[in-house]
Amino acid sequence: KRHKVCFLGSGAWACAAAKLASENTSRLDTFETTIEMWVYEETYEGRPLTEAINETHVNPKYLPGVSLGGNVHAEPDLETAVKGSDLVVFCVPHEFALGLCNKLEGLLDKDAAVISLTKGMRIRPEGPQLISEMLRKKLGRDCSVLMGANIASEIGQGQLSEATIGYARADNGKIFRDLFQTPSFIVTLVPDVEGAEMAGTLKNIVAVGAGFSDGLGYGSNTKAAIIRQGLSEIKELSTRMFPSVRPETFLESCGVADLVASCYGGRNRKVAETFAKERGERTMEELADDLLGGQRLQGALTAEEVYSVLEVKGWVADFPLFSTVHGIIVGQLPVESITSFMGSG
Repeated sequence: KRHKVCFLGSGAWACAAAKLASENTSRLDTFETTIEMWVYEETYEGRPLTEAINETHVNPKYLPGVSLGGNVHAEPDLETAVKGSDLVVFCVPHEFALGLCNKLEGLLDKDAAVISLTKGMRIRPEGPQLISEMLRKKLGRDCSVLMGANIASEIGQGQLSEATIGYARADNGKIFRDLFQTPSFIVTLVPDVEGAEMAGTLKNIVAVGAGFSDGLGYGSNTKAAIIRQGLSEIKELSTRMFPSVRPETFLESCGVADLVASCYGGRNRKVAETFAKERGERTMEELADDLLGGQRLQGALTAEEVYSVLEVKGWVADFPLFSTVHGIIVGQLPVESITSFMGSG
């Protein structure tokens, strides 16, 4: 039996990942050639976005200039998109993940395996929940994650990149590696879903801090200190929340590599840099609307979510960088305080 692939989401990262997958489904006998991509329908230059994608094989709004492959079909109806698919790639902004997950209940093939490319967590009264855990519990399917130093525009250009798949079931991890790995996109496997996902989620907060540093005109030494402290807090919070997390996971692409790439490129750093240059005259959300062309900003929301966890747990003082980034975003601290963590110990 050939595996049928469906992508849920059509943002820049989803499109870059779909480009990789389309290359492999076109050449490997283990996959059906056509990939269905569920697209939240919207109007682009006077016509439906799905129509534009299917005619040009490019998503002109979120990843212009990059061909997804002629075998990627954009579909606005969720049930039609997932019908018969046994490999489901979940890649929507994390604030929309719960709503989409609720709509998926009862629609997936009973043998379907899911992989999440979404970075973020869901905050609930009973405690935080990673997106992969939400998908596993709500959909009743195994869920792996793919995380790493994956700036979409660079992957779309075919530049060398790496990623990490965190898996609970090795067979599913291997088939998803076959789906995504290409000569320019190297995938490693780790039996650590939580570690890979936490690293991918928390690095967005650090990237915001790095952007603040850039906007203030600070140099490489300061940014290196932010990255070092960020990695330390990522490891500490991950292991406190999930004691099963493996320390070596943070040396994979999903850990230190993703952190470094995000602190030198990517949307979170870009928006935070402008925020610092303007000294907070506009909010992060307002800047994102102006700078990102419809893409979502994850770092500010993740900082808020993580800070709520730190408050409930009484851990605020233990995570000075995360707490400082949150304070700057919400206007409680001046942006110049981004280096205050250095004297916190």
